[in-house]
Amino acid sequence: MKVRLAFISAVFLALIVPRAAWCDVAHSGRPGSVNYIEGQATIGSEVLTANSAGSVELGKGQTLTTQAGKVEILLTPGVFLRVADNSSVKMISPDLANTEVELVNGRAIIEGIDVRKENSIRVDQNGSVVTILKNGLYDFDADHSQVRVFSGEVDVRFGNQEVKLGGKHMTATAASGPLKGQGFEPRSYEDEFYRWSSLRSGYLSEVSIDAARTYVGRAPGWYGPGWVGWGWYWNPGLMVYTFLPADGVFWSPFGWGFYSPFFVYRSPFFYRPPFPHRFDEFHGPFGHGNGAPRAGRRG
Repeated sequence: MKVRLAFISAVFLALIVPRAAWCDVAHSGRPGSVNYIEGQATIGSEVLTANSAGSVELGKGQTLTTQAGKVEILLTPGVFLRVADNSSVKMISPDLANTEVELVNGRAIIEGIDVRKENSIRVDQNGSVVTILKNGLYDFDADHSQVRVFSGEVDVRFGNQEVKLGGKHMTATAASGPLKGQGFEPRSYEDEFYRWSSLRSGYLSEVSIDAARTYVGRAPGWYGPGWVGWGWYWNPGLMVYTFLPADGVFWSPFGWGFYSPFFVYRSPFFYRPPFPHRFDEFHGPFGHGNGAPRAGRRG
């Protein structure tokens, strides 16, 4: 049995080691890095194109504006900001430990796979300051002065008012009355932008599997050359960053897995096509509160 396992491991490593050339560590994957552009978008007077991904950052004081288009931006490692059509986002602070953006108008969704207590992640909207406290999925709507928490937890402040919101709760973010939370039915807000965000999460999950295989070491339990720990990793072939945890598998709020090299090494069979790797495909029906994982859950 030991000989057989050693042979299988050797074959597996032989298949993945030559791929190391196409996945480089993301030295420049910082808060504000543009990760994906679809359609029309600008930063100031600069028109963004598909080639802007990985090379353009939304700097302090700059505003990103979409027309008929959507943009994905990196915040802290494991946290994605997605901007909808006809929306504007201003970068207030791109610091890793103090990340703050303002949704000037339109919609944005934040997907938090690995929100850490060392990171302060805030979104300003309609005069309110929203602090993200946990892994989860958050929908910001400046045009309708609403913040919706699909899963996770936020702290919302407006002047001297404060309210904490958990999953399936929302609040108004303008001075239209007392700041308070109320429940909502998530499926009522699962629109085209929500589904687009889910597709992006699934795509980046696929990329994380390939990236994780690249950093599997030649000896069991060791990581390969180029591995610097959890964070953003860049795939120059696909021109996109993805998130790799240091160990295990982290589940996104949409149910997609983001894999560490060590986890992929231990489970090569289940994480190759056509085998599924969405949470519900192994753990029952997927839906909010019905078999859905907590974002960031480790396998």
